[in-house]
Amino acid sequence: MSLAELRHLLARHARPDWATAIDGVLIGKAERANQSSASMSGTVLALIAQGAKTLAMGDRVYEYRAGQYLIASVDLPVTGHYTEARPECPALGFGLTLEPTAIAQLLLDAPPGSGLRPGGGVPSALAVSDAPAELVDAAVRMLRLLERPRDIPVLAPLIRQEILWRVVTGPQGAAVRQLGLADSSLTHIARAVRWIRDNYQESFQVQEVARLSGSSVSAFYRNFHAVTAMSPIQFQKQIRLQQARLLLAAHPNDVTGVSQRVGYDSPSQFSREYRRQFGAPPSQDAARLRDTEHRPAPSLP
Repeated sequence: MSLAELRHLLARHARPDWATAIDGVLIGKAERANQSSASMSGTVLALIAQGAKTLAMGDRVYEYRAGQYLIASVDLPVTGHYTEARPECPALGFGLTLEPTAIAQLLLDAPPGSGLRPGGGVPSALAVSDAPAELVDAAVRMLRLLERPRDIPVLAPLIRQEILWRVVTGPQGAAVRQLGLADSSLTHIARAVRWIRDNYQESFQVQEVARLSGSSVSAFYRNFHAVTAMSPIQFQKQIRLQQARLLLAAHPNDVTGVSQRVGYDSPSQFSREYRRQFGAPPSQDAARLRDTEHRPAPSLP
């Protein structure tokens, strides 16, 4: 099996909403290179079969192309765009959501002496590696099930487990294994990330969030930046601006109200930071968002 068959299956089964009949399996397709757009990464494996993409998180930039896969082990705000895609040769990608419970069960089922330790240090939430033939093979067999729906309930969970095994034993395995451990450094930072995301409108003291991760303020700053490439305050700003963009799509004439709803006290500061993030003032960007062609669309990282 090869990338050629993976490309064929992806092109055949791609849908506008990126979903498939197999829970947790996504198919990405883009027919043209595009401008950078902001989204949440999710926790996902994204394998590129055709084309190329660039993704930015904080001060880090990741580039990956056909035959490479990206791991997102924490749900973070990212900015990305396809750099190689055209109608006659679209970008195509296979995605699989990474569920901590499934990874935890896989680690429990691993035989003694398998060497699947969580790994030292705090890993970045994003990482890119070359896809081994075994991983491509498993992705192909997963997509073949779309043509045999009766087999999905029995065989899809087995192939999903195989894909996870290839990932946890691969170059980025340490980060993925930490995702499945309730007391790992990565899950402690992920807990703080969720708290900031759920309370993005409110000001906070970093000491309060550091306590959620069970670490000192200095260790929390260091680990948070290692995972997210941002400070906690920068991360909150990214969440606020992304949420503001969603609200402006529905309320394009209420820039001041939207800025207040996402936690800004100063409309002028909101406008400056919004323009810096999205390349246009809020009112102008909102006008573009009214056109469905420019609405944020689901995508693989």
